[in-house]
Amino acid sequence: MTETTALDDRWAVFDRWGPYGLLVMSSLIAWATADVLGMSTGERWACGALIAVAVVLELRWNRAVRTRPGPSTAGARHYALRWAIGFALTWLNPLFAFYAVIGYFSTERLLPRRWRKTGLFATAVTMAGSQSGGLPPDERLGWVLFGALLGANSMLVFLFGHFADLEEARGRARLDTIAELERTNKALQQALDENAALHTQLLVQAREAGVADERRRLAAEIHDTIAQGLTGIIAQLRVAANTPEPALGRTHMDRALTLARHSLGEARRSVHNLSPVALADDGLPDALKKTVTEWGERTDVRAGFTVTGTVEPLHDEVAATLLRIVQEALSNAARHAAATRVGVTLSYMGDEVTLDIRDDGRGFDPLAVPARTRTGGFGLDGMRARAERVAGALTIETEPGGGTAVSARVPLVRHDR
Repeated sequence: MTETTALDDRWAVFDRWGPYGLLVMSSLIAWATADVLGMSTGERWACGALIAVAVVLELRWNRAVRTRPGPSTAGARHYALRWAIGFALTWLNPLFAFYAVIGYFSTERLLPRRWRKTGLFATAVTMAGSQSGGLPPDERLGWVLFGALLGANSMLVFLFGHFADLEEARGRARLDTIAELERTNKALQQALDENAALHTQLLVQAREAGVADERRRLAAEIHDTIAQGLTGIIAQLRVAANTPEPALGRTHMDRALTLARHSLGEARRSVHNLSPVALADDGLPDALKKTVTEWGERTDVRAGFTVTGTVEPLHDEVAATLLRIVQEALSNAARHAAATRVGVTLSYMGDEVTLDIRDDGRGFDPLAVPARTRTGGFGLDGMRARAERVAGALTIETEPGGGTAVSARVPLVRHDR
């Protein structure tokens, strides 16, 4: 429940029960002072009749207001009748002003805006008459006192009314601001939902592009390695079959066997690279640690792996991309860097993941590296393309004799639940 709603509820309780309480209090005070003020029997009967009429009026209005809340013509009629009863009671006994004062508190909820000042002024007349000793005033001094009190009451009433209008305007402004914030939040949530849907679509497209790229890469590797190996095997077998010398035949058979083993190894490597088997049972950090450890044992190079930040399960496409980048970077380091130490760091940083592979090898001049074709191998361009397919980026820092640093930054897209 908002502050404005709670305040409205409290005023609703006052509008329902306040008139009865003020009427009872005024009646008791007027009854106790009737003799002092010299009220006649007829005036007392008149007060009793007016009190009864006031009670009936409030009862009827409490039933009607449930179907017609807020300022209205019916509310203005009720206000006028209540004021007339309060004015008449105060005329008979000035202490009935305790009931007539209800007019100050009900203008905003009963009267339309154009009639509020009139209602406040009418109530001020009743209150000034009570404060000056009762209506009608006696002699000229009584009228002067009545006029002064009426002016003072009117000034206070309109001053407080002005403050009330300002507060109401501020309240409307706050409500408008809250409504605007709600609309903005709704629009923001809608934009976030659309962005999530777009991100999912991009991942799907990246996966499809990755599949196509893997097919091209695998086709190129088959052409460059396995197909050429099979061609060589056929050639060696033909020579072995056609040579009359057993020793020369065995030599060509040995060459064919060597080519067959090499082609089998290339085939296994290509199949292994098609799908990251290391991620089948382990998360990315464990898979990277095993990859780095096994690479270090195989190459006799000191290799270390570090994880920073809070580890979170990554989307399969993102995890596979980072693993492939590490595998290729380590492969490049083993073939070209002649490094003695390699460090791999995986960092979870808010809404992105960074991967750094650094070695102390010989380095190279990036501008001197010949451009590789899309089908000619993976290499640096391939690593960069992998990162870009998942909305990431890859940078390389190196110089001859200064080692090499490969850094990949990709969005932190969590694993599908």
